[in-house]
Amino acid sequence: MARKMLIDGELSKANEEDTHYDFDLFVIGAGSGGVRAARFSASYGAKVGICELPFDPVSSEILGGFGGTCVIRGCVPKKILVYGASFRGEIEDAKNYGWKLNDNIDFNWKELLHKKTEEIVRLNGIYKRLLTNAGVKMYEGEGKIVGPNEVEVTQIDGTKLCYSAKHILIATGSRAQRPTIPGQELSITSDEALSLDELPKRAVILGGGYIAVEFASIWNGMGVSVDLFFRKELPLRGFDDEMRAVVARNLEARGINLHPRTNLSELVRADDGIKVITDHGEELMADVVLFATVDGAWELGGGRAPNTKRLNLEVVGVELDKMGAVKVDEYSRTNIPSIWAVGDVTNRMNLTPVALMEGTCFAKTVFGGQPSKPDYRDVPCAVFCLPSLSVVGLSEEQAIDQAEGDIVVFTSSFNPMKNTISGRQEKTVMKLVVDAETDKVLGASMCGPDAPEIMQKQGDDTQHFKNSEVHASKLDDEHCHLWGIAVALKCGATKAQFDSTLVGIHPSAAEEFVTMRSVTRRIAAGSKPKTNL
Repeated sequence: MARKMLIDGELSKANEEDTHYDFDLFVIGAGSGGVRAARFSASYGAKVGICELPFDPVSSEILGGFGGTCVIRGCVPKKILVYGASFRGEIEDAKNYGWKLNDNIDFNWKELLHKKTEEIVRLNGIYKRLLTNAGVKMYEGEGKIVGPNEVEVTQIDGTKLCYSAKHILIATGSRAQRPTIPGQELSITSDEALSLDELPKRAVILGGGYIAVEFASIWNGMGVSVDLFFRKELPLRGFDDEMRAVVARNLEARGINLHPRTNLSELVRADDGIKVITDHGEELMADVVLFATVDGAWELGGGRAPNTKRLNLEVVGVELDKMGAVKVDEYSRTNIPSIWAVGDVTNRMNLTPVALMEGTCFAKTVFGGQPSKPDYRDVPCAVFCLPSLSVVGLSEEQAIDQAEGDIVVFTSSFNPMKNTISGRQEKTVMKLVVDAETDKVLGASMCGPDAPEIMQKQGDDTQHFKNSEVHASKLDDEHCHLWGIAVALKCGATKAQFDSTLVGIHPSAAEEFVTMRSVTRRIAAGSKPKTNL
C-alpha cells in the first residue's frame, strides 16, 4: 500500500490508489547517514534496500565500502593513527615520572597499519550485520537513478539490477580532491595517507584545515619531518582566532615547520624524492606531499567534492549547487518529491554526527510520522591534533558579528598538572564567549588534553534532558554540573549557571570551565571582528 508522508502536519497525496514498488525506500550509499536512515526507516516498518560500492581502504569512483568515509578512510582510522602518534610524547613525558626507558625505542609503521586495516575490516562487517539485523536488503555495486522512482545497481560482475522505490535517498558522501597544479599527480590525498606502504621521512602538507593539521600531528608524532603550508596567517580558518593561534604555537613547539601565507605552485619528480616549489619561489624536498586544502570559510570536509557525478541525476532533473552538491530543503528533500539526500553529498555541515542526525530526521519525517528538521545550532566538533582542540557554539569573531549587544570573553590558560612533572611546555587554554545582556553562553573552546571528551558530555544525553522536567529556561545547578559543555550550550545555559556549579571534579582540567570568574575582555556592540587571519 502506498505510504503517506507527514510534513508540517499535512499528508502528501502522491497517489490515491494503491501503487506497488519493490521498496518503500532505496538508499544509494552506505556510509553513516545512509545506514542510519536505512535502519531507522526499517524500524518504522518500511521495506528498505541499500547499495554500496565494493570495499577498499582507498576510495575511487568505483570503490567504497559499507561504513563509508568515516569508518573506512576517515574518522576511525585517523583516530587510530592519532593514538599511535601520541605515544611518542607520552614516552618522552614518562621519563620525568621515574620510568627508565631505552633511548632506542622503535616504531613499526607497518604493524600499526595492519592493525588499523584489521579494525576497519571488522567495522565494515559490523555495518553489514547492523543492516541485516534491521531487515534491510543489501546490494554491492554502483547505484544510479534512472527515474524519479527507479534505481539501477551495477553489480561487481557487471550485471545490472533495476528496482522501483517510493522514496530514493542519496547518501553517497564526498571524496578527497587534489588542487590542479603542475605535478599534482605526484601528491596524495588523505585516503592514501591512511594506507601508505612506507612511513615517509619528509612530508609536505598543503592545507590549513583540520585534516591537514591532524596529519601534521600524526606524522610528526611518528618521527617524520613535517612542513605545513597554508594560505592564511593561521591554520584552521573558521575556528576561533585565539584558539587557532594556540594550535599553531603547539604545532611549532612539537617541531612542525609552519609556512603561513604560502601556497604550492609545482611538484617535480626528483631522484631523491619530490621537489616542492612554493609560490614564493622556495624549494624543498619531500618523500610525500599531502593535499588537504579547504575551500570556503567553514567547510569542514577539507578539499572534498560531493559524489554526484555518476548518479545520473541530470536525467531526472535533481538540482545541484555550483560545487556539485545536491540541493535540498530543510527536510533533506530535493526538488524531485520522491528523491532525498543526506550527509556530505549535500555539503551542509560535513560531519559524521550531522549525517547521522540528518538520516534520523529523514526516517522520522518520511516513515515515522514525525516531521523533523535537522538542527545545526551548537554542533560540537573537534580537531584531533596533538593536543586536541574542541569547540561548540560561536567563536569570538562570530559572536561579535552576530550579537546585537556587548560580548564578554572569559579565558583560562594554565599548565596542566601532568606537565608540571613531565616538564612539557604546553599550556591548556579554555574560553567562554558570553552575551553580556542575557548572560547566555554563546560559545566554548578548549585546546588541551582530552578536550573533545570534556566538550562533548560528562553525564546523560541531550534527548534525556529534553524529555526531563528540566528545560533550557530552567537549567539548574545540578544539571549544569552533570552535563558536559556541548549539552549545556544546547540547553541554553548562562554564565551564572556555570559559575554556580561550585563543586567541580578536582583535580581536573574540566573544572576550569566552572571557575572562570574574571572577565578577560569586553567587546562593545558594533565592533568589527578580525576576519583575515
